[in-house]
Amino acid sequence: MHVSTTPGTPNEIQPKGNPGISANALPLLSRVLLAATIFLGAFLLFLIEPLFAKLILPWFGGSAAVWATCLVFFQTALLLGYVYADAISRRLTPARQAVAHIGLLTVSLLWLPIAPQVFWRSHAAIDPAWRILGLLTFSIGPPFFLLAATSPLVQAWYARRASSQSPYHLFALSNFASLLALLSFPFLVEPHLSSSRQAALWSILYAVFAICCSLSAWLGRTDGRSSERSGGISSAGTDSVGQSEAAENAGPGARTKLLWLCLSACGSMMLLSVTNHLSENVAPVPLLWIIPLALYLLSFSLVFAKRRMYSRWLMGRLLAVMLGGTGYAIYDASYTQAIQIGAPVFCTTLFVVCLFCHGELVERKPGARYLTSFYLMIALGGALGAIYVGLVAPHVLTGVYELPIVLVLCAVLGGIVLWDDGWGARIFWPGLAIMMCGVLILNIRTAREGSVAMMRNFYGALRVEDAGRTMPYRSLVHGTIQHGAQYISWPENRNPTTYYGRKSGAGLALKYYCEGPKRVGVIGLGAGTLAAYGKAGDIFRFYEINPQVVGIAQGWFTYLKQSPAKSEIILGDARLSLESEPPQQFDVLLVDAFSGDAIPVHLLTKEAFALYFRHLKPDGILAVHTSNTYLDLAPVVKRLADDADYPTRLISSQENAPALISAADWVLVTRNESFLNVPETFEGSENIALAPHLHLWTDDYNDLFEVLRPVSYSLHTSPGF
Repeated sequence: MHVSTTPGTPNEIQPKGNPGISANALPLLSRVLLAATIFLGAFLLFLIEPLFAKLILPWFGGSAAVWATCLVFFQTALLLGYVYADAISRRLTPARQAVAHIGLLTVSLLWLPIAPQVFWRSHAAIDPAWRILGLLTFSIGPPFFLLAATSPLVQAWYARRASSQSPYHLFALSNFASLLALLSFPFLVEPHLSSSRQAALWSILYAVFAICCSLSAWLGRTDGRSSERSGGISSAGTDSVGQSEAAENAGPGARTKLLWLCLSACGSMMLLSVTNHLSENVAPVPLLWIIPLALYLLSFSLVFAKRRMYSRWLMGRLLAVMLGGTGYAIYDASYTQAIQIGAPVFCTTLFVVCLFCHGELVERKPGARYLTSFYLMIALGGALGAIYVGLVAPHVLTGVYELPIVLVLCAVLGGIVLWDDGWGARIFWPGLAIMMCGVLILNIRTAREGSVAMMRNFYGALRVEDAGRTMPYRSLVHGTIQHGAQYISWPENRNPTTYYGRKSGAGLALKYYCEGPKRVGVIGLGAGTLAAYGKAGDIFRFYEINPQVVGIAQGWFTYLKQSPAKSEIILGDARLSLESEPPQQFDVLLVDAFSGDAIPVHLLTKEAFALYFRHLKPDGILAVHTSNTYLDLAPVVKRLADDADYPTRLISSQENAPALISAADWVLVTRNESFLNVPETFEGSENIALAPHLHLWTDDYNDLFEVLRPVSYSLHTSPGF
């Protein structure tokens, strides 16, 4: 039995003989269809995020900042989707909504199958962040936009067609589907499907979604005739039994909307800040991208579920504890540098903050009439938070200070939300906010201590530090990883240091390849340390993606200036540069393009090695730096070399702190028998064990889970000094 209602009139008429069923309850088939549409839309929405980010990662140097920029696009597109859902649900009749949405779904099928547009790959002069935003907009913009609009729009249809039933549990279903998509990607999708097959499967599922969503819109075009007359969502339903008509129709005030915005922005800023903090200071590996986002979505699912798991009393106290603990962890980072400690601490803080912010959003949610406006403010806050951390902060902050800034905001919001809890809360929370301000100030002071230069851009935060009393030296630091060091006084400043000592694989390759002039290619400039091996007649050709690194190597270090060799610097992604160049006939090609401790995977694939061999002489040496705290990369290199029928040698050199030498692992790949038989090379080499499950990495398939180091190794080992 279906009863049409007029706006603002509660509808609790029960059909005869079955008093437990509402007169306007939806048929089971309609409920299943609407729920399936929301579930599939949310699943595809969050499956495409890591999928497409991984597809475009090689185009931008494998930088961890690619994910942060992608999140900016995702949050902004989500906002636009919510704006669209709010606009058509309020201004169009159900029939016109159906026609408009089905038309857009049909047009979006033209973007299938999804694939990155090559146009954005070649325009290196454009800032990488804007290139990524442009690429995502033109490659997946329309499908992503319509997926983003699905949850609020279908919930609005549900509220109109079943006015006595709250639609908010569908938001929990949406976030559960999103969480399921995120967790399935690294554990089920990525290990078993190549990138091209992932994209093809996603495109097929999107076509299925378009059919389901179109059918949902078409079946609902004649429902809710009262809404059709009013041009918007009927507000007949109440969110709880017995809620008054006046309360249901009363719109949220400006203060409530502002609080919605701030709570949502705080959660979004916390998400990106924790992700950046883990990437810069704990373990900069792409695997950690998904964990914070999954926790962010889980918090939404828990607080928006029918049986909400939220207690203001408990969460307020947990928030205070986690803010204090995280503040201390930022102040003294030595306790959280290991991934086994740092990742749980910061991810737990993220989860607690998001539970608090999103739980307070639910406490202030309006009736169904204002459902889309409520979601619109949530999306706007999420987009603003992402834009601040992903786009604004890298250009206005010289260091990674977003996390302590967000802690201050969390403490302030805690005071506002819990102000009515009494004088204890009114004294405690302002005091905690002051403490978090102190953490921020100390964090800035610590980062600047000993630093002679600090700078930051899309590729991360860099510091030039001076240290050493008896033997002063200067070092280049990215996050917590040292990328080069040099003694300040002569003649020690001519010695190669850190990972490039004379007994390292790089040192042996440059020393014993030949006596005459050499042509050397280097992927990754750092401080320019390898130029210390240059002799008159040598040519060292450096490939560097970060312009700030070039400025540091030329302005703050003297390796390039002092070297008798001719130095050439090619700015841009090394692989793209090598693809566009004729064969360089390198005697030695060294691959050392790490960002923090993260590895640009696109430089360790079958296609990349084929490119390296094209630029090497037949008896040349390919030297790949594989030192990494969390990943065992030597087997990956050996697997690639074996596929190309090249012998390998793993050279592991020891640390020598007084000489600024770090322990380093280099895999040398060459067919040069005379070099392989040099005693220093032969006797100093180690065997590389190949696990049977290790696949050959290609541009289309690679899985970092295959090469994760054991916990004990990463807990007790740290690169640099």
